[in-house]
Amino acid sequence: MKFAVKAFSNGTARAGVLHLDSVATAIDTPSLLLSTRKGLPLFISPDLLSSLPSPDSRLLHVSPLHFLEGLSVKTISKIGGLHQLVGLHDRGFVAFPRDSIQCLPEATAANKTGASFETPCGRLLIKPAEYMEMISSMKPELWATLADEVPAWVSNKRNKTSVDRTIKWLDECIALSPANGAVFGAIVGGSSLEERQRCAQEAATRNVSGYWIGGFGLAESMDERPALLNAVTEALPEEKPRLICGLGLPEEILQGVAAGVDLFESTYIYHLTLEGFALTFPLERTRINGSNLAPNDAGIDPRKINLRATVFRKDTTPIVEGCTCYTCQNHTRAYINHLLNVHEMLAQILLEIHNTHHFLGFFRLIREAIKAGRFEEFRKDFVRSRYDHLVEEGSERVLLAR
Repeated sequence: MKFAVKAFSNGTARAGVLHLDSVATAIDTPSLLLSTRKGLPLFISPDLLSSLPSPDSRLLHVSPLHFLEGLSVKTISKIGGLHQLVGLHDRGFVAFPRDSIQCLPEATAANKTGASFETPCGRLLIKPAEYMEMISSMKPELWATLADEVPAWVSNKRNKTSVDRTIKWLDECIALSPANGAVFGAIVGGSSLEERQRCAQEAATRNVSGYWIGGFGLAESMDERPALLNAVTEALPEEKPRLICGLGLPEEILQGVAAGVDLFESTYIYHLTLEGFALTFPLERTRINGSNLAPNDAGIDPRKINLRATVFRKDTTPIVEGCTCYTCQNHTRAYINHLLNVHEMLAQILLEIHNTHHFLGFFRLIREAIKAGRFEEFRKDFVRSRYDHLVEEGSERVLLAR
């Protein structure tokens, strides 16, 4: 793995380039990791992956815990790792235990021997040696060390314990690391600025290729998150990439980018798709404001539409006019509305293709804003457009109530 920062905006937001041996073309950052189940996106089949923007869609997140209910570690190793197992030789796999949908950290059950997770197989305690055996068998391009993640409400004592364990496991994972794959040192600390800084400083002294920032998306508020993010990134060397877990909403992604994060794992697309929503906010190289957001007759959020709504039953337009994704090029809102209402899985397939394509376009806008030196302006416009629309909706409801 090779990584280089190419541009900064507003001091900390940065655009870079990531090179992986398995991906022929360099990947521009900030970038999104596509969520998978056992190595493949939940609804997009392997033959349709090529319809997504490339190389933006070449990074796949996988949790080793997904495979505990199926193939054994030895079997995966004999097959030749994840690339051979799922047949995706031109993708880059990024492995870390937490999956924000199925494999959630359980702070109350973790102990000094290992981290605890709630999984489809029940609650599991994963020890560093067991975890590293999984990593060795799967052969991902990037992998993060085991971490003891805690939610925002735990005590200072528990925060300190989580950092102590994570640093200890970091050293154990490095000692057991296989020859292949770049190691990302885990950083935790809950809602404590001091523990976040301490963990980041300790990780920065280790021989790792990058950093995995955990413990976010676990009940911290939007207001306290920037200080926590900055406490971490300010202690890390600029030349190494930073990956974060737990930030999914566009506003949360922008918070991470503002703090200098390069790679994001997000379940936002999954939740949108499962609920029948499609992203519609504009991707032109123009300022995002209330006047050019897509109209939404079926909800209060101008950035997405609920395609289950009856208003789309006879709508013969694509989800977004001018969108080049497979779904918009071949199908209409009316067809997807029909598929959703008769419970056909093809609805989720088409929606996930569009939502992934659109969200990758959002990351492209972010990179362009950084390179143009106007990231903070872009961020403020994007957040303000959402706030202004909610205020407008609230005013209309008050008038109607009168």
